[in-house]
Amino acid sequence: MDGLTMNYQLTLLALMRRAETLFGHKEIVSYTPSGERFSYTYGEMIRRAKKLAIALRSLGVQPGERVAVLAWNHYRPLEAFFGIPACGAVLHTLNLRLHPSDLAYIVDHASDSVLLVDSALLRLLEQFRDRVNLRNVIVFSDDGAVPDGMLDYEALLARHDERDYAEPAIDEWQAAALCYTSGTTGRPKGVLYAHRALALQCLAWTMADTFGIREAEVMLPLAPMFHINAWEMPYTATLVGAKQVLVRPQLDFPTLLCLLERERVTFTAGITTIWLGLLDYLERNPEAYQLTHLRAIAIGGAAAPRSMIRGYAERYGVEILTSWGMTETAPMATISTLPGDLAHLPREEQYDWRTRPGYAVPFVELRTRDADGALVAWDGQTMGELEVRGPWVASGYYNSPESADRVTEDGWLRTGDIVTIDERGWIDLKDRSKDLVKSGGEWISSVALENALMDHPAILEAAVIAIPHPSWLERPLAVVVLREGYTVSEEQLLAHLAPRFAKWWLPDAIEFVEQIPHTPTGKFLKRALRDQFRDYTWPTTQRVERAT
Repeated sequence: MDGLTMNYQLTLLALMRRAETLFGHKEIVSYTPSGERFSYTYGEMIRRAKKLAIALRSLGVQPGERVAVLAWNHYRPLEAFFGIPACGAVLHTLNLRLHPSDLAYIVDHASDSVLLVDSALLRLLEQFRDRVNLRNVIVFSDDGAVPDGMLDYEALLARHDERDYAEPAIDEWQAAALCYTSGTTGRPKGVLYAHRALALQCLAWTMADTFGIREAEVMLPLAPMFHINAWEMPYTATLVGAKQVLVRPQLDFPTLLCLLERERVTFTAGITTIWLGLLDYLERNPEAYQLTHLRAIAIGGAAAPRSMIRGYAERYGVEILTSWGMTETAPMATISTLPGDLAHLPREEQYDWRTRPGYAVPFVELRTRDADGALVAWDGQTMGELEVRGPWVASGYYNSPESADRVTEDGWLRTGDIVTIDERGWIDLKDRSKDLVKSGGEWISSVALENALMDHPAILEAAVIAIPHPSWLERPLAVVVLREGYTVSEEQLLAHLAPRFAKWWLPDAIEFVEQIPHTPTGKFLKRALRDQFRDYTWPTTQRVERAT
């Protein structure tokens, strides 16, 4: 027997209708790379998104066609976030930090028919334009000057009247957006999000026990709009009518801090390395800046060191919300908000919990398997590969044979992350399977060592990689970047680690470098580090031998 409830479709069109009718007066702010401020309303944004939908139809874009966007964070890509799905097409955000050959592969693999591009990125487009088959290129231009054969975005919108827009009949299971993985372990793979998946994740962001996003929020995403749709923040803000502040993510710290204060930002999100660097800058300029309005920072890309969580909480009253996710989970899957009984623990014990990625958000389920394929007990000790399922988790990759290898027979996604899960369901991320240090038949977590190293006041960044060893298969090598004005010796860092780990876990050497390479999404690029230290010669005395 079916229930007697309406077949209401969970689509991005519903978000548009809600924003237009309830929040048409609310502000959206956009900053140009030169610092110029542009402000308009949700009502204006929706009207322009409708014009874009009509314009794309006039160019022959059919339902299901992929329309790519190559742009920084500003108001015009936001219009594309809604205008492209609003005509039945699929939004495909392109990572502008990728090599042109990767961009050519992705555009060709997705069969993009139309591309919207920032005028400042036309030189990047030129490097792969002749390797892809685009029917139209539309330029986000301020002065209307676009190359021959391309269309000016503003002129295109001016040809149409939003009153002529008619909603297409879109089913919630239809594709709304396409994002590709960063391709650190092979070719980038496409994750195709349904309207329903995006709508449900937006609802999850508004829950009090996740990020608690509400109408009164002022949201500034420092995740690029090309990275998992800025972690769905633009869609979530539109759902609740929160003020949005859109800026190019690559800001210097003084500019970022001024923007946070000027716009009264209450919630922001970005990769861990940004917030580590900002905290370091604040500590070196303690009298210059405040975080008056900011209530929370959501982080991703790497675990949060305890020192960072403590620093923001105790000096500025800002909560660090750790979560775990990936492109395949759109991205949120876990959250580290403390349940009531844990929220009453002493502060240092609370930090123990907050350094971990947390437990599954509603409607997401987790489990782990060991190397033999057996399910692992939730004992907080036994490591295994994390598997996940839920209404916004990918069931496979777009047009890819790798789908069969990443999804289990009973429909769970294999993540490639090695974790433990405790009795309460809290995961502790130990490593990517490819980054574990396999020493003498035992696993060593590079993530745990990195977090402990970055808890030292002298260390800005730390990455740990596995280096081949003749006796132990692999041993950990730590690569660290010092904070400005600090010095520390290898022996002092090892003494800092010693109380936290078994002796055989300790790195056999620590290398000091000027910088650690990062992926286009800000994670440590350990593949490059492994190449850099491929011929590394271990010290004569091995720490693991002393431990035995």
